[in-house]
Amino acid sequence: MNPKLRDVAEHAGVSVRTVSNVVNGFRYVAPATRERVQASIDALGYRPNMAARTLRRGRTGLVALVVPEIDSPYFAELAARTVRIAERRDLTVLIDQTDGDAEREKQLLHGRRSQLVDGVLFSPWAVAPAELAARTDTVPLVLLGEHDGAAGVDHVAIDNVAAAREATGHLLAAGRRRIAALGIQPRSLNATARQRLAGYQQALAEAGVPAEPDLAVPVRRLHRADGHRAMLELLDRAEPPDAVFCFTDELALGALRAAADRGVTVPDDLALVGFDDIEDGRFSVPALTTVSPDKDRIAELALDRLAAEPGPPRSIVAPHRLVVRGTSVTPAG
Repeated sequence: MNPKLRDVAEHAGVSVRTVSNVVNGFRYVAPATRERVQASIDALGYRPNMAARTLRRGRTGLVALVVPEIDSPYFAELAARTVRIAERRDLTVLIDQTDGDAEREKQLLHGRRSQLVDGVLFSPWAVAPAELAARTDTVPLVLLGEHDGAAGVDHVAIDNVAAAREATGHLLAAGRRRIAALGIQPRSLNATARQRLAGYQQALAEAGVPAEPDLAVPVRRLHRADGHRAMLELLDRAEPPDAVFCFTDELALGALRAAADRGVTVPDDLALVGFDDIEDGRFSVPALTTVSPDKDRIAELALDRLAAEPGPPRSIVAPHRLVVRGTSVTPAG
């Protein structure tokens, strides 16, 4: 039988109201009293009636995280961090997957399941800017990642242009000049790939290296197999690149395998840089140089925006760093 507030109050020698204040996080409780009540809660195994608390507060304690692919290493790692950080805030995360399907993204954008949650963290791939502008659902929404036409909506992202410029600049500083960019998605409405292409082009321009259009290679998806196919095509050209900036680590890992299949040595013959800093890249041979978004900070900032008081939408930039490993530099000695 679940103990009641009265049982905890008797055990701790305080009033029921004091126990209620502790359970509900009321800050004006003496530290010693709070500790005594918490000790009684732990000793008796008291659990609050969440349904009753929801009715009183008008909140569920649930947030939704909507991603295109939960089996994508980047989104899986971001989801894991979001769940851990949310738990520290007494929140539960419900995860949904859209597969980048436009209709499914529209349904979730316009309120499907939103009655269940206090807010939505949303990483769309296919939804059009007009759909964002037409959203009428009042549940707080924060976009994760850049998206054209996202004015009027909170979103959290790293500076993709700056990150791509740094990654390409690193390859240029190593003496590479025929640098391919792998990851353009012409049919995608997500602005991330276009921003990474812009950063790549900026770095080339700053170094006085002409941008060769045929070195900017489109892919259908952002998976290892797509990187493998595109890299094989690049390596089979009469003038293959001497470096590749891949828009995701999955693409870079596929490209790394293609180089091995063609007998191309990395990084001596071909330098590679990825993006996302997924765990697999730390264990590839050579280990993958990559842009590392601060996934913990992205999750924290997004949850902060969901909890913020209503106000003008904000575009928040999360930190990133370039992690240099063996696919772009030859180890000393």
